[in-house]
Amino acid sequence: MKHRVLAILAVVVTALISGDVFAQKMPERRLVRKGNRQYERKDYDSSIDNYSRALRHDPTSFEAKFNTANVQFRKAFVDSLQMDVKMLEKAEKSLRKLAQDSTRTDIERADVAYNLGNSLFAQQKFKEALTCYRDAMRLNPEDKEAKYNYALTKEMLKQQQQQQQQQEQNQDQNQDNQDKQDQENQQDKQDQQDKEDKQEQQDKEDKQNQQQPNEQQISEQEQQAMLEAIQAQEDKTQEKLKEKQGVVIRGGKNW
Repeated sequence: MKHRVLAILAVVVTALISGDVFAQKMPERRLVRKGNRQYERKDYDSSIDNYSRALRHDPTSFEAKFNTANVQFRKAFVDSLQMDVKMLEKAEKSLRKLAQDSTRTDIERADVAYNLGNSLFAQQKFKEALTCYRDAMRLNPEDKEAKYNYALTKEMLKQQQQQQQQQEQNQDQNQDNQDKQDQENQQDKQDQQDKEDKQEQQDKEDKQNQQQPNEQQISEQEQQAMLEAIQAQEDKTQEKLKEKQGVVIRGGKNW
């Protein structure tokens, strides 16, 4: 396999830099070549500095712009333990600007599309990367690396979509479980409240039942007292009647 194919598998794609592809005048041409040599030595800061100097001499230098984006891409992977996302985003931005230049040759535009696809692939933007590799193949049908990366990215996109679907299903299931648990908790809470209300009502009834005999006892006592009072009054009335009758009897019958 070619180095470009192996590179994308490790998400580290070797940038395409050639000192003889684009003819430019001196001194920008000399600065670009110097930047290329520094790039090969992995002196990325110095190489990008020379590309910047070349662009100050010739702001339209396609090679300086193209290689600047490639260095930005490469610098994103200097740390083997962590990818520099910001530097990768810079490379993507630089390549997107170059992709808008329709005045370049098909091969140049194909190289831009290919490297833009690599930067998007590294960020797991597989759908956009797929489009870039397709453009690279359209502009340069002989680009085998673009064909390979297209097939690889298509498979990665499929896996990504499956993972997203699985995550969504898991989220839906978790939400359903949570809703069910909430309903059960609400029902338990309602059952507990009903139980407490029922117990409270029972306590009230028990209290009323305990108080009722006392009320009845007091009522009977009052009734007894009233009866006794009435009886006493009745006795007095009877005594008076007897006394009156006695007087009449003693006085004889009044004819």
